[in-house]
Amino acid sequence: MKATGTYVTTSAADESFRAFVPDPLPPDPPVQLTGRDHDLIEKANRALGRLDAVSTLLPDVSLFMYFYVRKEAVLSSQIEGTQSSFSDLLLHEERLVPGVPLDDVQEVSNYVAAMTHGLRRLREDNFPLSLRLIREMHKVLLAKGRVSDKTPGQFRRSQNWLGGTRPGNARFVPPPPDRLGACMSNLEKFLHDRPQRTPVLMKAALAHVQFETIHPFLDGNGRLGRLLITLILCAEDALAQPLLYLSLFFKLNRQEYYDRLDAVRLKGDWLGWLRFFLEGVQLTAQQAADTAGRILKLFEEDRRKVEGLGRKAGSAHRMLEMLRRHPLTTIPNAAPQLNLTSPTIRSAVESLEALGIVREITGKQRDRIYIYDRYVRILDEGTEPLRG
Repeated sequence: MKATGTYVTTSAADESFRAFVPDPLPPDPPVQLTGRDHDLIEKANRALGRLDAVSTLLPDVSLFMYFYVRKEAVLSSQIEGTQSSFSDLLLHEERLVPGVPLDDVQEVSNYVAAMTHGLRRLREDNFPLSLRLIREMHKVLLAKGRVSDKTPGQFRRSQNWLGGTRPGNARFVPPPPDRLGACMSNLEKFLHDRPQRTPVLMKAALAHVQFETIHPFLDGNGRLGRLLITLILCAEDALAQPLLYLSLFFKLNRQEYYDRLDAVRLKGDWLGWLRFFLEGVQLTAQQAADTAGRILKLFEEDRRKVEGLGRKAGSAHRMLEMLRRHPLTTIPNAAPQLNLTSPTIRSAVESLEALGIVREITGKQRDRIYIYDRYVRILDEGTEPLRG
């Protein structure tokens, strides 16, 4: 095996260093798949199919997508160093707690907006997956917060690097700016390759490595590169709903993820990366399907509990329905959404508390916040901030 690109010598700040310029996709020679690899592809495709099937059983797939997108935003941002939790993001979006880590939460919130923008352009505007769309999403991703000075929506015009304090001692140096345009143009051509030429899961796997290797922006490359996987699957109609996100798998296998990327660049080990990627798709699709099933079961169990409340069941049902969309709330926030009086809301919340469905989380007598506890715990799984 050999490197999948060439090194060019360049300089910055009176220092010479070598930058890596990747070869165009698809790999040449092609990746040689074994019988085991075809089995992995088949298993991953079946897992995607099961996930798609589960999404059709959800009474409100948009609700599941709403929170799953937010969970992905938290996970993907954690890989880049933020410490926000899923609950932090919900509290920020509901404007319930001003003291959450604002910069971190803003970055996660930007990610949600960028993801939503990209998926809307693909699905509603019938816009192609292209360099223009990638730049649009980057502009949204860096629109607010501490990274808003990193030229949002523009490919970089200066050298960046990974690890180290400068290009000369970096772990990896992406292509220099004068090679960036050709690299991204080649990637766009590969993205427009039709699925009968490059199977969609292989396309997503190869494109992700290529994007991370080119590192075309000053900031936000990791988050956009992970989002690119889902965009490809949606653009190629491999998923009816954008429900597959690999950030949790990459987070839990962080060192192997980086090692696999390096092995492609330095040794041409596309096969090792592809096997790792397919394992991630299979596991992640199964986890997403299981999560959807557990949420459906929880909703049904809690609905039956509320039915036993007698004359109080009506307002409690309405409160429970609202908590599916706003699983952290206050009585003043809930009242206008349900068009009910505060005393009626308070009575409904007390009933749900007695049933063990909601829990108060502040311990205060005023400005109390209630959480749909088991629901948030399901959604929160795996989003503990990374340490070290």
